[in-house]
Amino acid sequence: MTLSRRTLCVIAAGAASILVDGCAGGGNRVVTLNIKPDFIMGTISSVAYNGTSDDLATGGLGKTGLAGASPTAADPLNPTAAELRKIAIYNNYRALVDVNSPNGGYGTLYGPNVDINGNATANEGKIAGNEYLAYADDGTGVQNVTLMVQIPATFDKNNPCMVTGTSSGSRGVYGAIGTAGEWGLKHGCVVVYADKGSGAGFHDLATNTVNTITGVRQPAATAGKNSNFTANISAGDLATFNGATPNRFAVKHAHSQQNSEKDWGRETLRAVKFAFYQLNEERGDAFGSGHAVTFSSANTIVIASSASNGAGAALQAAELDTEGLIGGVAVSEPSIQVIPNPSLTVKRGATTLVGTGRPLYDYFTTGNLYQPCAALAPAAAAGPGAGLVAVAFATNRCASLKAKGLLTASDTAGQALESLNILHTAGWQADSDVLHASLYALATPAIAATYSNTYGRFGVRDNLCGLSFAATDATNKPVAIAPATLAVIFGTANGFPPGGGVNVVNNLSPGGALRDPVSISPSTGLQDYDIDAAICQRNLFTGSDANATRVKTGINELLRTANLHGKPAIIVHGRNDGLIPVPFTSRPYFGQNKIVEGAASQLTYIEVTNAQHFDTFIDNAAVPGYDSLFVPLHYYFVKAMDAMYAKLKSNVALPPPQVVRTVPRGGTPGAAPAITVANVPPISAAPAAGNAITFSNNTVTIPD
Repeated sequence: MTLSRRTLCVIAAGAASILVDGCAGGGNRVVTLNIKPDFIMGTISSVAYNGTSDDLATGGLGKTGLAGASPTAADPLNPTAAELRKIAIYNNYRALVDVNSPNGGYGTLYGPNVDINGNATANEGKIAGNEYLAYADDGTGVQNVTLMVQIPATFDKNNPCMVTGTSSGSRGVYGAIGTAGEWGLKHGCVVVYADKGSGAGFHDLATNTVNTITGVRQPAATAGKNSNFTANISAGDLATFNGATPNRFAVKHAHSQQNSEKDWGRETLRAVKFAFYQLNEERGDAFGSGHAVTFSSANTIVIASSASNGAGAALQAAELDTEGLIGGVAVSEPSIQVIPNPSLTVKRGATTLVGTGRPLYDYFTTGNLYQPCAALAPAAAAGPGAGLVAVAFATNRCASLKAKGLLTASDTAGQALESLNILHTAGWQADSDVLHASLYALATPAIAATYSNTYGRFGVRDNLCGLSFAATDATNKPVAIAPATLAVIFGTANGFPPGGGVNVVNNLSPGGALRDPVSISPSTGLQDYDIDAAICQRNLFTGSDANATRVKTGINELLRTANLHGKPAIIVHGRNDGLIPVPFTSRPYFGQNKIVEGAASQLTYIEVTNAQHFDTFIDNAAVPGYDSLFVPLHYYFVKAMDAMYAKLKSNVALPPPQVVRTVPRGGTPGAAPAITVANVPPISAAPAAGNAITFSNNTVTIPD
């Protein structure tokens, strides 16, 4: 470049600066070049969606299609990337939001057709824009965290905003499409997603095939570093493993040997950086042959958000944010684990708990051990989904707990009550008694199996606690997965078995491996929901052997400080949550934040009565009673996002910490009347004394 003009522009390119000719308006100025982050590996794919035949928010399905039948592939054995995306959006949206019936609020209180002011419209809610996909990695192809940026056509460069949507659970990159994704896109915000390094990685060891970033399956050797996840196993060991345990799967969250949870905050921050890069490439000011950094956290509202594990990732990211990338946090039902602090006390009514909750693995392995027996107690047996727990198997679990010295009562009724009381003593609230049966049947054992592997960095060959993952046949034996089922697993699976046609298998069941819930425990000879695996998993937390040490080391790597550095933040959580219970997570996190930040704390906590973890179970015909007992927590997630946006945009004060007292729909289980706004009162700007959550003298006080 020549330097013929009197004025010079200084261009900051990473750590280097160069001088170039001329600046508009005269005088020197600093222009920062838009540089691709060094953690982005491989190709960045880009697809434009027109908002009619296909779109960012609903995969072209719209409000009506999301509530309809699942989309399918034209060629079931060879689905296209576009078809897999549509299937993934459909399943991930429905996994977080109750779309089962308009009586639950879908289409009236929330949903793609409900505008940003809460008004139901005739609009299908399709949103045009561009979508970008890339891997974040260190160059090895081992991490390959999927990052995705959606830039809606409605993005306003004069009012720029960005929302993070890190996936909930173990889901793939579309896991937050119905929560943070929908809210952000409706508001014209860039939405940035991350799968946390845990989602959609299914290595079928029998066929040695894997998912790529778009879900299209390839042989592992062909995919190479483009594989979402390939198990760390040599060709010789793979052949030996397949011979001994055929038709098994390695699953990324369980078997990556990365303990990815420790990095969920980092990946969320990386996603934000990737989003700013793509936003500046698409909408930034042109400069030479590239673009200047036009949008940054200095002029863009950035809300870290999501639900469940994604919410935990948002909080982690805010704690780690030393660059000021995040402006505020708004999350729902966060799975978060805090460094122990015995100086903290949490009181609710006559119940007092000391400390900063319990690690996830601690409470899941406790629940996994006692929930089946507790499900027979009257308070639990009256709940929705009680029939999903086989009485005979649960009775056997009670007897096996007694035989192993883990219960003292002599009959089944007493053992069930004792098991429920053990859960209460551990910290579960009576509010979630009715959920133990359905949560055990649908979630707890699978999560215990996955996290025991991930925290200890165990590989698929370890068959930890005698468990593995495989498709099973009508006799519950492991079999080769159906090719059409495998082809769409990217879109149908939730990231940990059971799901997508893959189940948890007990390799040690006498007579041969069987699907775990119906298998026989070797030590008891009973169908008792595999008490041997449950005890093995529990011992990985309470024991001191090499495997237990590995698991506890992994847990200690991800405990958080609750220091949000004074960022405004709002947490909403259902009081009845039995999966991620508030006594173990949100309540102590709120208190520890107040201890750490003191007067600088801007965290507010909203606890919602008659709300629990899985909105998708509401109005679900398989678990009648969720509809009559529970309101959608998602409704309050939307209100929390609204409140955070108003705070960052117009400095409107966040609502004070409080209990929001909702009104269940009631009626006949499975046929509850339609929800109205009377069932879901607003979060109050000035809660009554009887609803205010307070903190004083290291004590959180929750109104009963």
